[in-house]
Amino acid sequence: MTGIMLRLGEQGRMVIPVELRKELGLEVGTELVATIEGDRLILETRKAVLSKLKNLFAVVPSDISLADELIADRRAEHE
Repeated sequence: MTGIMLRLGEQGRMVIPVELRKELGLEVGTELVATIEGDRLILETRKAVLSKLKNLFAVVPSDISLADELIADRRAEHE
């Protein structure tokens, strides 16, 4: 899909056009997470963000102890 121009309205609100909502499967009540990357505003569904986080932490090598790493980080902060 090509870019669609949006305009901020009263109180900083904007409407996501129906064609974008349909393409992304957005329905009334869908929770969105807004983040800023440089000069870009990124909107993602809460579900998509949680999925990315799960994938990020899904593979932890068996020889790494996250608890030991956390303790080492905390000790380094206090040195």
